[in-house]
Amino acid sequence: MNSFQHIIKRLFPVLFWLCIPILGFCTTSVHNDALTKVDIVVVGGGTSGTMSAIQAARMGVNVLLIEETTWLGGMLTSAGVCATDGNNNLPSGLWGEFRDSLVAHYGSFKSLETGWVSNTMFEPSVGDAILKKMFYNEKHATVWFHSRVIKLYRDRKDIWNLTVLKNGIIKHIQASIIIDCTELGDIAKACGVKYDIGMESRDITGEKMAPKHSNDIVQDLTYVAILKDYGKNVDKTIPKPKGYNPSSYYCCCKSATCMESPSVKRVFTCDSMMSYGKLPNNEYMINWPIKGNDYYLNIINKTRTERTKELNKAKKFTLGFVYYIQTQLGLKNLGLSDEFPTADKLPFIPYYRESRRIHGLIRFNANDILYPFQNTLYRTGIAVGDYPVDQHHDRYNGKEKLPDLHFYPIPSYSVPLGVMLPQDVKGLIVAEKSISVSNIVNGTTRLEPVVMEIGQAAGILAALAIKKHCDVSSVSVRDVQKTLLEAKGYIMPYLDVPLDNPLFLSLQRIGATGIMRGVGKSVGWSNQTWFRANDPLIAKDLIGLKEAYPTVDFSFIRDTLTLQDALNVIARISQKGHFSRDSDLSSEAKKIFEQYGIHNFTLSRVILRKEMALLIDKILDPFDKKPVDLNGVFIH
Repeated sequence: MNSFQHIIKRLFPVLFWLCIPILGFCTTSVHNDALTKVDIVVVGGGTSGTMSAIQAARMGVNVLLIEETTWLGGMLTSAGVCATDGNNNLPSGLWGEFRDSLVAHYGSFKSLETGWVSNTMFEPSVGDAILKKMFYNEKHATVWFHSRVIKLYRDRKDIWNLTVLKNGIIKHIQASIIIDCTELGDIAKACGVKYDIGMESRDITGEKMAPKHSNDIVQDLTYVAILKDYGKNVDKTIPKPKGYNPSSYYCCCKSATCMESPSVKRVFTCDSMMSYGKLPNNEYMINWPIKGNDYYLNIINKTRTERTKELNKAKKFTLGFVYYIQTQLGLKNLGLSDEFPTADKLPFIPYYRESRRIHGLIRFNANDILYPFQNTLYRTGIAVGDYPVDQHHDRYNGKEKLPDLHFYPIPSYSVPLGVMLPQDVKGLIVAEKSISVSNIVNGTTRLEPVVMEIGQAAGILAALAIKKHCDVSSVSVRDVQKTLLEAKGYIMPYLDVPLDNPLFLSLQRIGATGIMRGVGKSVGWSNQTWFRANDPLIAKDLIGLKEAYPTVDFSFIRDTLTLQDALNVIARISQKGHFSRDSDLSSEAKKIFEQYGIHNFTLSRVILRKEMALLIDKILDPFDKKPVDLNGVFIH
């Protein structure tokens, strides 16, 4: 052996372990050839990913959750956005369960109302602990922390093969279904899914509030800071950040240093700014959008190394805002808390408001929310939201040329199932903020409760596909919705029939058929839809009957319906074959009323909307007997 060969032989092991270029990374990793086989892999233990894994595991399928940090919850916890926006009156499914756990921890609902931005404020570490408790209660769920996917492909047997780097060790996984719950839709991209970034033009979406021309501008992101009050006589001032420029924050609140002329309604006192994100136990969430720590970066298609470099700029900008609060506002007693086990005491990840948006089997846009009954997507709802369209562009240079989408009013809405299914890739579900929606709609579906609900629905969809041995795109819409309802989830955003109402399930089901329809409106920050449960039933309330039962003649229906009229309608639909005599139908209806606490069975009295919905649901059962496709069209 010559000297050159001797050198190569000595160096080869070192070079091998330090760099594995074929996998696209350099590391001190080692191989572990053991193969892990599971039903479902959820990539990203964020807001939707945690809920996906919990829900699928509750349905008895084996789930592996892959998460890069050591926390669960994503933007709820790991990003420090520990103030939920919207859905305070729509505690659907796992979102409601999570909030109930917060109430149990802090003692009351009132104890969560510490800041004015939200009815639900909590410490990030508490949120992480609650989610981990929920997760670890599920025997079919496993989580790998400090892990990320570095390679994946789908083989000829329709099995996903993933290579994962876990704590520096290479692992191999096989799964039938992948749920992409990453913050920026990285798995969808790796699978070849088509996607959009930025704003579509109004010519593409038909949304009147969209820009005239498409662009690649995304919402500002934020590196949140959690501050703690250490006492009046304690100085917790951080070192001045490199490149600190106080003028960047002059107009964060009313002060003599603000020389701009922003709208009065967009400027708050400094006390109001600080109380915005007040948390329990004397902590403060610093996530201030008005000349605060929002920061514009579009890093979605950058490499990991490039992302880290750019995100350091956002970190410095947030530390600059903290320094400004401590020095310019005189709050030196407020210092970075120990919430996060990180070297700089900042969150594990930034708060991403926007990511890739896949091209799904269904595309959900603002017109679908504003005018829900002009099409049929509402029949396929798997999550509900009631927050206005809220886009953050304050730190974008050129924001004055963008549409003003600060709390654009919309009614509450249902998110259709098909937004989670990519067009061209089987065995993949996409959740978090990468669902198939327009840029405008992302401004409301990105909020934590909605993302939690989307995650829960993704878990249901995946589990049903495993149980039924079919692709996720072939799972029945109604089967997903029925499972959601069983899990105390909302599929229609009705405010006047809450979860504890005995008629909740019936009105949710009938609402999802469109036979009877609610009314939506926007009131300030509150976006609402009402079933109008206690209103008298009139003829136009049954506008959806003809579509559900196209062969039935409904010309006999009068303007205002009595209970007897209602029974006549039901008898006509059933063609009297379901009941041998009218008295049989009357007897069945009376039993139903009594079962639900309705004791006035006078046939001549006016029937209420909720009573008619109950009778249609229990006697005709159109929710089960009238299945729909992903577009919400009845399958006759």
